[in-house]
Amino acid sequence: MKTILWATLTANGNYAQSSPDNPPKKEALGDFAIQAKAAGNFIVGRRTFESMLASGGGSGFEGIDIVVLSRKTHDISGVTFAGSPQEALRCLQNKGHHTALLAGGADLHNAFLKERLVDEILFNVAPVLEGKGLQLLIDTDRYQYKQVELLDSKSLGGGVIQLRYAVGK
Repeated sequence: MKTILWATLTANGNYAQSSPDNPPKKEALGDFAIQAKAAGNFIVGRRTFESMLASGGGSGFEGIDIVVLSRKTHDISGVTFAGSPQEALRCLQNKGHHTALLAGGADLHNAFLKERLVDEILFNVAPVLEGKGLQLLIDTDRYQYKQVELLDSKSLGGGVIQLRYAVGK
């Protein structure tokens, strides 16, 4: 199964944090909807999923399989809960998907990267600088790098640039 990590970053490399004073860029949100519809699914961490629901972002995903990675399960109609990255991928494979979209957040992304389960990365770089923020970490125990290959870059409008990378395993 092809796994695509999708994230919006700030121009200084942190995960873009949103708030009522700093809403997500509409171009990045529009791209996420396009990517989710193309994949027919997305995998999301529990806290990110709860934030999506609280901000009203849970609508508009009819017909899209949503898998929430969490140690706790909840009974939410139309949502599958999985306890590990491998279980989340199996859930989607069992539904006939060939591509999985990793929606966020940082803990989810890092869990998939740690297990070497990411094939591509889609970064939407927003035209903002943030003093604090979460980072994409490959190995927190030691310095390590992963080779990536730039596949494509394009403007999404509004100053948002999308970079698509293949991840070397």
